[in-house]
Amino acid sequence: MSDRRSRFGDVPDHTPEPPPLADQLRSRGLRLTTQRQRVLAAVGALEHGTPEEIGSWLREQAGPAGAAPDTSTVYRNLELLEKLGLVWHTHLGKGAPVYHAAQHPHLHVVCSGCGRIDSVDPAVMDGVAERLAADLGYALDVGHVALSGTCRECAAAPGSET
Repeated sequence: MSDRRSRFGDVPDHTPEPPPLADQLRSRGLRLTTQRQRVLAAVGALEHGTPEEIGSWLREQAGPAGAAPDTSTVYRNLELLEKLGLVWHTHLGKGAPVYHAAQHPHLHVVCSGCGRIDSVDPAVMDGVAERLAADLGYALDVGHVALSGTCRECAAAPGSET
């Protein structure tokens, strides 16, 4: 386990190291195909990519003579990788969800001005989660959606309304 830095300080990583991907797939009667490896590599490279962006990245990496998966193959592999707990998806707003490696639990904050995406420790929402649980009986899933706001740079820009 390691710690990583965010704008809010050290974020402890309490996620145990998963078994190697090939072992996880084999234990479920599946194979580690080249397409699965490539989709997982694209998720890691893009950090927050939509299925379409992942497909575009794969086509770009393959070049004109290379073989890249079609969009439906990307979707199927993302779905499988998410079921295995290797990737997570988040709805950042309008449009397709973005996929990212399931390395550590985190919450997304998106700037409505420039589109910047920051990852923060989900503990920042503990008070809200406790209140929703007490008042309404909800168990909050903060990793599935993102909060939106205006980042410091956009707020400080001339003409900003915030």
